[in-house]
Amino acid sequence: MLDILFQNPFAFVVIFGGIIIAIGIHEAAHCYMADYLGDPTPRSLGRLSLNPLVHLDLLGTLVILVTGAFGWGKPSPFDPYNLRNPKRDTALIALAGPASNMLLAVGLSLVLQILSNLSILGILRYLIALNINLALFNLIPIAPLDGSKIFLKNQSNQYSLMLLLLLIFPIFGGHSLASLLISPISKLILDILI
Repeated sequence: MLDILFQNPFAFVVIFGGIIIAIGIHEAAHCYMADYLGDPTPRSLGRLSLNPLVHLDLLGTLVILVTGAFGWGKPSPFDPYNLRNPKRDTALIALAGPASNMLLAVGLSLVLQILSNLSILGILRYLIALNINLALFNLIPIAPLDGSKIFLKNQSNQYSLMLLLLLIFPIFGGHSLASLLISPISKLILDILI
């Protein structure tokens, strides 16, 4: 699907815009959930916003453009000491990001079902798949991904970055370990939505 980015300027603009919006919604969901659960940190840092520009990480955005499926935004700030139930609330904050991408994928699939303009259908399919992949990738239990806070009680170790790089580096016939792990689940969800 990356070939469409470089062959069709309209598709590139729409998909790049969709990537920025998906990252912004993902990180904003973390911030809104932290605020909802009693932590004013995201609000005080100006991160309680749907403006995707306050949530973008340049490297993470470039990685999405290069890989076509994986990347990240600025980590969403929160202070567990401000939460009523730090263990449970940290997991809820972490889950809010991937859940927002799944909801965005469902919403886009509904738009896809309504539209009959064939030139945009491929772009919508790509954006749906991108949001599913972002949600699933972020659920992997390796810090700093959301899954580490959901499944491992926010444990991180000195090897987390190395493990993360091993996950996204294409070593299996041009595919990354992350894509091999989540592709079957992603395809199943995509088949359900489309």
